[in-house]
Amino acid sequence: MFKLTAKQGRARRGEYATSRGTIHTPVFMNVATQAAIKGALSSADLATVGCQVALSNTYHLHIRPGDVLVRSLGGLHRFMAWDGPILTDSGGFQIFSLAGLRKISEDGVAFRSHVDGRKIFMSPEDSIRIQSNLGSDIAMAFDECVEIPSPRSYVEQSCHRTYHWLVRCRDELDRQNNSPDVVTPGQVLFGINQGGVFEDIRVTHMKRIAELCLPGYAIGGLAVGETTQQMYDIIETVGEHMPEDRPRYLMGVGTPQNIVESVARGIDFFDCVMPARNGRHGRLFTWGGSININNERYKNDAHPIENNCDCPVCRDYSRAYIRHLFKAGEMLAMRLAVLHNLHFYNTLMAKIRTSIDNGTFETLRRQVNDF
Repeated sequence: MFKLTAKQGRARRGEYATSRGTIHTPVFMNVATQAAIKGALSSADLATVGCQVALSNTYHLHIRPGDVLVRSLGGLHRFMAWDGPILTDSGGFQIFSLAGLRKISEDGVAFRSHVDGRKIFMSPEDSIRIQSNLGSDIAMAFDECVEIPSPRSYVEQSCHRTYHWLVRCRDELDRQNNSPDVVTPGQVLFGINQGGVFEDIRVTHMKRIAELCLPGYAIGGLAVGETTQQMYDIIETVGEHMPEDRPRYLMGVGTPQNIVESVARGIDFFDCVMPARNGRHGRLFTWGGSININNERYKNDAHPIENNCDCPVCRDYSRAYIRHLFKAGEMLAMRLAVLHNLHFYNTLMAKIRTSIDNGTFETLRRQVNDF
């Protein structure tokens, strides 16, 4: 399903075929955690800003409205009116982010809901059944994202558990895909590499999961406390042991600079809440660097956010107007800011793809790093 079409150094240009369309890589997946982009964007807006893949979260959609309900309404694509590919995160990151509300065992993870405190248990099989009910095109394996720093002994134990959870996920997805009423026939599973900042543990774990011949592989557990250089070193080290003919996904990363540097190290898929989160607080991305639209200097600024930007926001609205909306507490402020930022990120990925095709990626890489 994955075909490499061009390379420049380690940077890769590819196509990943799904039943809901071909994903052109490198790609940034727009994060719709609860089947919606925070900031009042619709699925139609995603198409407008060039989104190829939406990413939703297994844990959050299981909590509400419930994956069984979503299944009864035709699956996640119909539920959120998005006809492109969807990737669902497994809920494993909540093991990290909800540390005070969970208990880990070999069988799975016992949670307390962050919404109402009710007890929930999620095993690898449960995670896959939920993702099958949601009907995503790509399901992520249930894993443990360890805190950085963590003791080496615990990281080794965690990787061992994550590997066995991955095997259980694979077997459960096979069972789900053989069901006659499966929501998305041919739903695929990506495995996740873990290992904290221990490069040798990362490599050992990557070699083990590569033997399972899965449709794709992710590097997880980064951007959670390590330095930027540690992150780049791990990507480079692990990348040497990732199958060449499968897509490579760096989870939860990151800034435009992080993205170009990770593309330079062979990464194909990205996701991050940063463009939407920053937008909701008035920080906007431009090709000259980010700006804080709340600053006094933009009070009388009649220019668009970026002069040469063709997004719907920059075509119609001034910096002064958007700043006014933020100062007045208008919901439209967040919507316009997030719309622009996601357009910026998707345009960045399009420029990266073009630059790999025509051999100018290093020029673009320098430009982005000079922001």
